[in-house]
Amino acid sequence: MGPILLAYLGIALMTGLTFIGSSYGVTICGNAVVGAMKKNPDALGTYIALSALPSSQGLYGFVGYFMMQKFLVEGISWLTACGVFGAGLVLGFAGLYSSIRQAQVCANGIAGVGAGHNVFGATMVMAVFPELYAILALLVVILIGGTLPVA
Repeated sequence: MGPILLAYLGIALMTGLTFIGSSYGVTICGNAVVGAMKKNPDALGTYIALSALPSSQGLYGFVGYFMMQKFLVEGISWLTACGVFGAGLVLGFAGLYSSIRQAQVCANGIAGVGAGHNVFGATMVMAVFPELYAILALLVVILIGGTLPVA
């Protein structure tokens, strides 16, 4: 395997895992919305806002790709390829896990709002915490990209 293949594998992990996590997370929230709509259909806007939160990790994977794209050249060194691969691992797995865990927080908030409780604000605050680690992973990708030599 050449270094360019390793770099592309990192990009595939970075984008693929964050996309999978976001789609899985949005589905978790969507399932909660279906149940909550039976009890409180008037809160659809609140449900949509909470359901959209886990989709941001997929966007971070997309941004990470653009940060690493300049390194995907034919003459990429092994050092640079390993850096791109490592960045892909960090953001891919952090985005996958944080979007699923964030969705679980949001789903509980959706259920609470559906039951008539005033928990939207608290749910938004609590949903930020898993998201923080996806943001930190994106910052790691940016920092790695700042230290790698471009061929």
